Amino acid sequence: MFADLSLAHRLELAEGHACLDFAHTRKRLNPESSTAWDTAHGAIAVFDGPDSPLTQTFCLGITSSDGFEESLGALEEFFFSRGAAVNHEVSPLAGLALHQLLCKRRYRPVEMSSVMYQPAHCPEVPATVDVRVVKQDEAELWGRVAADAWSADHPEFREFLLDMGKISISRENTHCFLAIIDGQPAATAVLHVHGGVALFAGSATLPPLRRLGAQSALLNARMRHACVIGCDLFMMVTEPGSTSQRNAQRNGFRIAYTRTKWQLEPPRIG
Repeated sequence: MFADLSLAHRLELAEGHACLDFAHTRKRLNPESSTAWDTAHGAIAVFDGPDSPLTQTFCLGITSSDGFEESLGALEEFFFSRGAAVNHEVSPLAGLALHQLLCKRRYRPVEMSSVMYQPAHCPEVPATVDVRVVKQDEAELWGRVAADAWSADHPEFREFLLDMGKISISRENTHCFLAIIDGQPAATAVLHVHGGVALFAGSATLPPLRRLGAQSALLNARMRHACVIGCDLFMMVTEPGSTSQRNAQRNGFRIAYTRTKWQLEPPRIG
C-alpha cells in the first residue's frame, strides 16, 4: 500500500464524510440550527458556526483537479455569506498548482497535521482495560466524560464538546467507545467508518486516570471492531511530532503525508 493519490482520496473522503455526517446529524436533531454543507465544488464543505472547529472543507483538489479558481470562489462565498473564515484542509497530493493558487488568493497556513494509516488487522493480544461500545442511553455519560477529558486541556471548548458528544452518539457510521478503570469511566474514543476506512478519533482521558493504559485499550478495541465490520484500512490524524503521533507509530501507523490547513479571513466591510 503506497502513499499516493489513490490512498489520499480514501483518507480525505473518510474524514470529510465524518464531518459531513456530524452536520447531517446536528441538523436532524436541531432543524433550527444554522449548520449547512455544500458538496458541489470539488470539496466537502461544512459550516457549523463561525467559530466551530468543524467549519472547514476536506478533499479540495483530491476528488477533482478541474476549475480550482471557480471552485474556490464558490466555497469562499459559502463561508463568507455565513460570517465565517474559509479553512481548507489540503493534502500535498492535491498538487502544487492548488497551493500556488491559495497563496495567490492570500490564504495563509494556520495548522499542519500528520495523516497516518496502516492496513487493517486484528490485534492478537486482548486489552487489559475494560472497553465497551456505548449505547444510545449512555449518550449523556459518554458526552460528559469526553467533555471533561478534552476540556482539561481546552476549557474554552467545554460547551461545544458537551454538544458534540450528544451528536456523536447519534451520528450514522460512528461508534463511540468508553474505557473503564476500577469501575470508573476513564476515557473516550470514536470510530468513524466510510468506504472501508476506519478513522480513529476523539481520544481523550480524564487527567487523574492518564497513563494507565486506557488509550491503548481503546485503540485495541476499535481495531478489533473495525475488522469485524469489514474495514480494510486504518486512519488517524495527529499533530506533527506529537506524543499522539509517536504512540500511533508504535502501534504500526505510518505517515501518508503532512497536511496543511489554509485560511482566508472574510473581507472587511467599510
